[in-house]
Amino acid sequence: MKNILVIGAGLSASSMLRYFTQNAERENWYIKVVDQDAALAQKKVAGCDRAEGFAINALNPEERRPLIEWADLVISMLPARFHVEVAEDCVAFKTNLITPSYISKEMRDLNDAAEEAGIMIMNEIGVDPGIDHMSAKKVLDDIEEMGGKMHIFESFTGGLIAPESDDNPWNYKFTWNPRNVVLAGQGPAAKFIQEGQYKYIPYNKLFRRTEIIKIEGHGEFEGYANRDSLKYRGKYGLDDIPTIYRGTFRKKGFSKAWDCFVQLGATDDTYILEGSKDMTKRDFINSFLPYNPNDSVELKLRHYLKIDMDDVIWDKLVWLGIFDKTPMGFTEDVTPAFFLQKILEEKWSLKPDDKDMIVMWHKFVYILNGEYKEINSHMVSIGEDQTYTAMSNTVGLPCAICAKMILNGTIQTKGVHLPISKEIYEPILKELEEYNIKFTEKEVHPPVLYIEPSRV
Repeated sequence: MKNILVIGAGLSASSMLRYFTQNAERENWYIKVVDQDAALAQKKVAGCDRAEGFAINALNPEERRPLIEWADLVISMLPARFHVEVAEDCVAFKTNLITPSYISKEMRDLNDAAEEAGIMIMNEIGVDPGIDHMSAKKVLDDIEEMGGKMHIFESFTGGLIAPESDDNPWNYKFTWNPRNVVLAGQGPAAKFIQEGQYKYIPYNKLFRRTEIIKIEGHGEFEGYANRDSLKYRGKYGLDDIPTIYRGTFRKKGFSKAWDCFVQLGATDDTYILEGSKDMTKRDFINSFLPYNPNDSVELKLRHYLKIDMDDVIWDKLVWLGIFDKTPMGFTEDVTPAFFLQKILEEKWSLKPDDKDMIVMWHKFVYILNGEYKEINSHMVSIGEDQTYTAMSNTVGLPCAICAKMILNGTIQTKGVHLPISKEIYEPILKELEEYNIKFTEKEVHPPVLYIEPSRV
């Protein structure tokens, strides 16, 4: 029997745990799920006699280490900053580890120790990062095998609301951590390379430098740049590519409206807003506007951001209720970003029957036999319900399939890795198709080589 330890039973773990419990008898697995919420952990594996859930403090080494020593494989669904502590324990007890999070320098530094311990530490095997790596590398490797030389690589992913649940003027609801949505794009300027030129987009311009992508059968989406597209050159073997650009999808029209909050300063999480515990939503918006005792908050905001009365952006802002004289009822002062998040949670939360959607799109332009050619590849996944969401399926299923491959010996590689080798991504992508997570590839004639004006 092989023992699996899952640390964290949150939403993203649901589909993974269903996979484990459904396959436990056939694969001869025993699964322990631990979380700070015992009831949640137990619920996720209820009805399976080869699984149990209970509560521990996973940040306490004395509680965590005996379980890691028991396991043949650990999957850490903790916040990314805690993965290295778990990884160090896995090295000590020679236990394989999987995380869906971005690989950190500290994690990469464990490579030699993991190899010596004879274990695999697989990172970035969720959706983004994860499915994006695997689906992109499949096409990139195919192009290389044909003798093609890459010229342009672009990739976008978005966690969105499914069309049948899209019922608000923003065409958006929270399908993952609301805090991460509010803080998206902050930090160092987004950077990428276009036609051999390095380009940078600071946060205050990020949501006005978007481009429109049309996906056949699914409509138009807009993409804004991710923080660092350049780090993918080495990962994908594209060090000399002239153009590489990665971004995030929203529905068309979202970014221009969201930019209002960015320009206002309402997404700032670096300071406490004095008096915010007693503020209404209207007070919150007014706190960023010039003082004028004669003009209304609405008028000041329109003037400040140059929004016309008939602009659809205005309808979006009014719909959010930002001018309501409703106290938020905080027990202490909070940051602007936290205040805004709570306003948005009232309007952007999923309804009981809502479904989410993951959209991923890649563009590959390459030169073969002296001619430019283009392939577009896309995947659209709709969630099943509030438990088995598209986000849960696309994060959890790659982790679960990879776990199976490690435990049954299909993956023999040791050390710290990403899922970018053919022997790893090929079987995972193939099995994901059984869950309707599959890519449609299409050749584009003629290839699109122009530079998107918004990025110049």
